[in-house]
Amino acid sequence: MSGRLGFLLSRLGLYVLTAWVAVTVNFLVPRFMPGDPAEEMADRLRRQTGQAPSAEQLAAIRRFFGDPTKNLFQQYLDYLGSVARLDFGSSLHHYPVPVAALVGEALPWTIALVGTTTLVAWLLGTALGTVLGWKPGGRLDALIAPATTFLHAIPAFWLALIGFYLFAFELEWFPLGGAYDADLDPAFSAEFLGSALWYGALPALSLIFVGFNGWLFGMRNMMITTISEDYVLLARAKGLSTLQIMFRYAARNAMLPNVTGLAVAVGAVIGGELVTEVVFSYPGLGHVLFEAVKGKDYPVMQMIFLMITLIAVTANFLADFAYAALDPRTKERV
Repeated sequence: MSGRLGFLLSRLGLYVLTAWVAVTVNFLVPRFMPGDPAEEMADRLRRQTGQAPSAEQLAAIRRFFGDPTKNLFQQYLDYLGSVARLDFGSSLHHYPVPVAALVGEALPWTIALVGTTTLVAWLLGTALGTVLGWKPGGRLDALIAPATTFLHAIPAFWLALIGFYLFAFELEWFPLGGAYDADLDPAFSAEFLGSALWYGALPALSLIFVGFNGWLFGMRNMMITTISEDYVLLARAKGLSTLQIMFRYAARNAMLPNVTGLAVAVGAVIGGELVTEVVFSYPGLGHVLFEAVKGKDYPVMQMIFLMITLIAVTANFLADFAYAALDPRTKERV
């Protein structure tokens, strides 16, 4: 077994174990939390109909959250089967809409926003950090590095609020909220896609503006360390071009922490993006989760929290795969 394959298999085993722990915790936490979701649903029905649910109805509601006649281990096995089928029951706030359907409608919007902004911020920050770190102390570095340190400390949701107030509310350059023009029906048409891009521009810009500063700062510092390494000095002595040395030798090694950091930051990026969605009333997972928390919609919260964890685990494994491809030292690992 090659070193890289052994490294990847060992990491895969670790992430499978992590995913199992996340699923197990997701099963146990709601069952040990104070309060009774069945009673919450019965109260909602009582307010809507003006009548208290009968004993048969209350029993049916409790079965909806799991068969109370089964012990905890049997309920756990049933839950694992439900997770494998992506069956998280029905939403309490939007009953009887299935949770998977509700999340499935919001997920593409979040993927489009998070995927695009994360990739663009990472590419911009890594590329600009490479250039600044190649010549530290230059005019460009002296101007951008201090500003980057300041901007990196700004939370995405705070910048979203400022951007919303200035550019959407005061200047009216962007829509006040939503994902597309309410007069349009979702379709793969130039008009709808243009509207979706326009409505998503301001939340995307706020996420990119905050996100790329961290990648720039980290890449710049790693480049400063890397350009003094022996293999970079040897490449200079061979007479290789500046671009070859900068990107093939220095940047390739300096970017390894950025690759790992990209995966580690996925959970934090998603968390910041969820709050940004709430600010702009963007119909992604953040907006769905916000409504679920307000309405005590436990099944929806459970599925979204589990999704965030599993997405972070998957991103970390993909980062390990990229790390193995970029770092030749993984050939020697067992």
